[in-house]
Amino acid sequence: MRIIAGTYRSRPLGSLPGLDLRPTSDRLRETLFNVLTAGNPSALEGSVWLDLYAGTGAVGIEAMSRGSAMVYFVESSSKAAELVRRNLQGLKADTGFEIVKQEVAGSLRMLEARKIEADFVFLDPPYRMQETYKQTLEVLAGSGLLKPQATVIAEHDKRFDPGEGFGKLLRFRKLEQADSALSLYQRS
Repeated sequence: MRIIAGTYRSRPLGSLPGLDLRPTSDRLRETLFNVLTAGNPSALEGSVWLDLYAGTGAVGIEAMSRGSAMVYFVESSSKAAELVRRNLQGLKADTGFEIVKQEVAGSLRMLEARKIEADFVFLDPPYRMQETYKQTLEVLAGSGLLKPQATVIAEHDKRFDPGEGFGKLLRFRKLEQADSALSLYQRS
């Protein structure tokens, strides 16, 4: 697993054994970032990201590599949070991120209380936790965490549909690749 483009291009990232940690594939990350920057190569410059259920941190680190100003890596597993820290240390990254070792629901309340507003939110819970998608998307839809034009991206098994909409947060695009899919949402 490597960073696709930007400052950290081609640098490797570590992972952990087991099925609960399923890093977003290089190919799917490349597709996602190509979509996000289509027609505007500097679309990520200065952006704020929430990388929820961060795992290895690959998506948030890719955003950092491509010019984001701040990434909040939210991960409840101590081992995965430490892996994110090691991956960032391996890149010699020391600014532009915060690792939040906490359950997502609590971290979203905490970040909202801190008046954090995100341009992009990426969520990728373990695929078997299907109810978690709905819960997280509903919280995001009703929170003050999203800037008006924010994009929320949910990675999920392509055989599972997290839903078309959550309040004013509506899916505007779905991408499928191998066994995975990305659902992209924005407020209407």
